[in-house]
Amino acid sequence: AGGAEGGGAEGGGAAGSGSREAVERLVRAHPVVVFMKGSPAQPLCGFSNAVVQILRLHGVEDYRAHDVLQDPDLRQGIKNYSNWPTIPQVYLNGEFVGGCDILLQMHQNGDLVEELKKLGIRSALLDAKKDQDKK
Repeated sequence: AGGAEGGGAEGGGAAGSGSREAVERLVRAHPVVVFMKGSPAQPLCGFSNAVVQILRLHGVEDYRAHDVLQDPDLRQGIKNYSNWPTIPQVYLNGEFVGGCDILLQMHQNGDLVEELKKLGIRSALLDAKKDQDKK
């Protein structure tokens, strides 16, 4: 199962969009990656919408979103890759974080601010809190 590194072939060749290699490329292509139903502008399920809203609260606008409803192979492939049965799925720096519930929990307990900081992303909530403290 080695050999996923290097080899600059785009498009995946024989491996379809749901293959482990294709999914890994998507997961690692950007610091923040979301596999969801619909798009950030038009989420097609409440849980996907919640993930988009949480990221928006933190000021995270620059992330990759993949609509699994457009690609059944990817929809199954991402579940196999993460060993997690549900969508949405959030990845930070190539690491699977979880779905809506886990992201919400991280948002509530402050872990998400810390994880974003590790990626060089300053949460907008830190600035909002500073504004509150001034009042």
